[in-house]
Amino acid sequence: MNVEAAMRSAAAQADAVKGSTYPNPPVGAVILDRDGAIAGVGATQPAGGPHAEVIALRRAGERARGGAAVVTLEPCNHHGRTPPCVDALLQQGVSRVVYSVADPNPVASGGAERLAEAGVEVEAGVLADEVAGGALREWLHRQRTGRPHVTWKFAASIDGRSAAADGSSQWITGEAARADVHRLRAAADAIVVGTGTVFADDPTLTARLPDGSLAERQPLRVVVGEREISSEARVLNDDSRTMVIRTRDPHEVVRALADRTDVLLEGGPTLAGAFLRAGVVDRILAYLAPILLGGPVTAVDDVGVANIVAAQRWRYDGVERVGADLRVSLVPG
Repeated sequence: MNVEAAMRSAAAQADAVKGSTYPNPPVGAVILDRDGAIAGVGATQPAGGPHAEVIALRRAGERARGGAAVVTLEPCNHHGRTPPCVDALLQQGVSRVVYSVADPNPVASGGAERLAEAGVEVEAGVLADEVAGGALREWLHRQRTGRPHVTWKFAASIDGRSAAADGSSQWITGEAARADVHRLRAAADAIVVGTGTVFADDPTLTARLPDGSLAERQPLRVVVGEREISSEARVLNDDSRTMVIRTRDPHEVVRALADRTDVLLEGGPTLAGAFLRAGVVDRILAYLAPILLGGPVTAVDDVGVANIVAAQRWRYDGVERVGADLRVSLVPG
C-alpha cells in the first residue's frame, strides 16, 4: 500500500471517532509492515485513553518493527494524561513516520524533530489539505484562533427558500440528507438555535440513528435570545443538556461556548443573518433540494450587504450528492 492510500485509511479512522475525543483531536493512524502491508490501524480514544498511534501499534505488534507509521497529525511529544506517542513509536522500532498535518499546539509539537534526531525517516504534508479539511478541521481552527469553529447548516430549496409561504418546511430535503445532518449532530459539541425556532418548530435538537433512536453521543443544545421559552419545550427534555443564553449578540454566544470545538448553527434566517454580519461563521453547509418554493421565507435575512460590491465572498470547499439533494460546503473566500 502506498502512503497516500494509507493516509486515506488513517483519515477514515479519524472520521469514525470525530466528536468522541474532545478535548483531544480526532486522529487516525495506520501501521505498515516492512512489505508495505497494513499491520494495524487505530484512532484516538476518548480523553484519558490511548492515542491513535498507540492503538495501531498494539494491533500491529512485532510487525511494526522496521515498518512505517502513517498518521493524520504529527505525533505528540508531551506528557498529558498519556505518555508521548513519539515514545511508543521509538520503542516499537518503526523506521519511518509519515504524517499529514503539523501539530500547531506548542505544548505537543516537536514530535517530528525528535523522531528525526533518533534516526527515524520522517515525511510531512502528505494529503495535508485533504486531511486538514476533514475530521481535524474544527480542532485546527480552535488551535489557531482560540475559539470554536462555527458551521452554519441549513436546508433550502434550489431557489433559497427554507419554508413554503405557509411556513411548512418538513421536509425540504430527503431522508439521506436528514440522516447526514444527524451524523453531523452526533459529532458536534453544540447546536445553536434562536428562540424563534423553538417557538415555531419546537425541535428536540437531538442526534438520531436511522431507526429513530437516540445516538450514543448528544451535543449540547443551545438556545439564544431574550424571550422566555416554555418549560415544556422539547429542547428542554432529558435527551441531552441544554444551555439558554439570554443575548442576541453572536460574539457573546461564541464566548459562552469557548470551551467547545465544533458548533453547529441551525437557527432560522434571523439568527443566521446575525452570525454572518458578526463574522463568526467559519463554514456554510447548505443542503439544497431540487424543488422550487418561491415565497418570502428565505434561508437567511439581512447580512449587512447594501450592494453587490459589498457582497460576502465565499469559495466552494466541496459539492457532493446526498441522495436526491446536494450538499454544498463553503468557506470564507
